[in-house]
Formats: sequence, structure tokens, C-alpha cells
Amino acid sequence: MDKSKRPFLKSKRSFRRRLPPIQSGDRIDYRNMSLISRFISEQGKILSRRMNRLTLKQQRLITIAIKQARILSLLPFLNNEKQFERNESTARTTGLRTRNN
Repeated sequence: MDKSKRPFLKSKRSFRRRLPPIQSGDRIDYRNMSLISRFISEQGKILSRRMNRLTLKQQRLITIAIKQARILSLLPFLNNEKQFERNESTARTTGLRTRNN
């Protein structure tokens, strides 16, 4: 077969390899807040492994570190400040509508 007529030949495209989010020198620990806070969403949820671009082992270690930090009150379990403010304002308005005898 002639080399010039290969219909399924893939073109070689160059791609930029993404840098890993955790370098080899970084220690995954519950005290390393600068590292842990990168893997938590604004609501306080642990981001998925697909979004974090971590290996399975790294994701497990990050999850354990986040849970330890939450238990030791270094991190909040939930981060819903806006929702809390909204609930507080509705509680004030309902408190004004009390029964007058």
C-alpha cells in the first residue's frame, strides 16, 4: 500500500501538559491550610478528583486532611454566610408579627 494514501493517519499535535496541582515537596496534612483550601469549593464542599486533577491516592489524602481540619475547627463544615444572613433577616421580620392581645 502506498504511504501517501493513508486515510486514518492521525496528525501529531503538540499539547501543553498541565502542571500537577500538588508538587512532590508539598506535604498533604490537615495543618497545611494553603494547600487544602485550593480543593474546597466556595460552599465548603470537597471538589471532585476530576476537577482537582489529582491521582486517586492524592484525592484520598486530601479528603482525609480536609475532614481532620473540619473536626479540629480549622475549616468550617459549611460555608453558607449569604444563606445565614438571609435566614436571619427573615427571622427578624417574623418576630415583628407577634399577636397583640
